[in-house]
Amino acid sequence: MKTNIYNEQLSKCVRCGSCKAFCPTYDEGLTEAMGARGRIALLWGLSSGQLAASPVLNDRIFSCTLCGICSGLCPSGIDIQEILYHGRSILRKTDKKRRFLRFLTEFVTKRPKLSLQILTMTQHIVFPYLLKKGLLPFRPDLPEYHLKENHKVYTVSQKKGRVAIFTGCSIRFLLPHLMESITRVLHRLGYEVIFPAGESCCGVPLRSLGLDKIARELAKKNLELFNRLNVEAVISLCPTCTLAIKNEYPKLIGEGIEKAIDVSQFLMDKIDPDQFQLTSSHMKKALFHDPCHLKYGLGVMKEPRSILEKIGVDLQKTDGGHCCGFAGTFSFSYKELSQNILNKCLLEYSQRDSEMIITACPGCMIQLSKRNEKPVLHIIEVVDEAILPGS
Repeated sequence: MKTNIYNEQLSKCVRCGSCKAFCPTYDEGLTEAMGARGRIALLWGLSSGQLAASPVLNDRIFSCTLCGICSGLCPSGIDIQEILYHGRSILRKTDKKRRFLRFLTEFVTKRPKLSLQILTMTQHIVFPYLLKKGLLPFRPDLPEYHLKENHKVYTVSQKKGRVAIFTGCSIRFLLPHLMESITRVLHRLGYEVIFPAGESCCGVPLRSLGLDKIARELAKKNLELFNRLNVEAVISLCPTCTLAIKNEYPKLIGEGIEKAIDVSQFLMDKIDPDQFQLTSSHMKKALFHDPCHLKYGLGVMKEPRSILEKIGVDLQKTDGGHCCGFAGTFSFSYKELSQNILNKCLLEYSQRDSEMIITACPGCMIQLSKRNEKPVLHIIEVVDEAILPGS
């Protein structure tokens, strides 16, 4: 975001407070600086020279989950999420609290293959430590074959179409079985599936830590890689990735991956109950957790529910709108706040008569699995389970 646009956006705030209505961090902190209006006021003070960067100011600006709900509530149309990204970019050099997290995130996103090799060799030390600290709810499986980053094309005998998959870091590093699920589902529908070599991080973890320059470099690589593919769609199992490569790249580098689409949007009109129907009774009663970036960023709510109902899931109603508190690097920087937001979410879910929780975000899967006895599945796993043989 250019400085003049940033200052113009900051000046548009009329202090109405609409942005605080459903803010997950404001609900926990109940102080002005823990809501969007307060954060905008702080950044305006910093921009106008009334305030100086400090650990306290940094803490308030970086404590936002970047869920995006406030931008949709702002009557002045301020792009609050982009403002916070830019504000964090300005503050990154004075923010010592997240110095190591920046180094680690930059290293992993710029060197994913090496990072995965190191993680595989040290997983018997790293994962127990993260489990002990409560930062991981389960011991991830890191199959050795995922160390190879070759261009993969999974063909199908009677091809109806051709799609590419934007994998995302969480799935590549922690939930690789989801790649197998989406491949099986798309094959059943007659689609050739491409996992292109050279995919980079979508950039959101970097931008959340103020590393816009590196995020811009990776965005250009992804844009060049995916836009040259002759495919019907670029499908992602992560709403944060979809939001970034489709909607945020135009603001970051001037152009986005236009064919990017969330998996539930792509599958919405393609799932036929004659081909997909759950036969396992223990999987039929469930509730659906709306990922923030899917609901507020992409405006997708009915599609996943429609798919699940088509394949025989009995969806339990919830109040909806609960952030799980993961928010990527936020859950590492603000562990207690993240846990409090999660507890509020799980309190409602525990009162529902459901056998499992279904969501559409790998980050939400990881977070909701903490202190929760019910299995948490990605929607693509449930659709995969519903494939009928020989249909």
